Amino acid sequence: FDPRHYLGTHCYGWPKTGSHRLRFLLESVKDLRDTLKKKGSTLVVRKGKPEDVVCDLITQLGSVTAVVFHEEVRGTL
Repeated sequence: FDPRHYLGTHCYGWPKTGSHRLRFLLESVKDLRDTLKKKGSTLVVRKGKPEDVVCDLITQLGSVTAVVFHEEVRGTL
């Protein structure tokens, strides 16, 4: 979870993620983790800036051969 997603927007100062969306995200992540657990896998969840968290995870895991990610698409007004 990137803390920057829970701050105000750069245009109007409104929350990017309100309480209902946050609850939905948390419930979805919990459900995904539970589903993966039933299949013998797991889900790593971290809070922080992705550029820091991913680097830390790679260091912890040690044998990472690839990292895949997506970038948020931002519209222009």
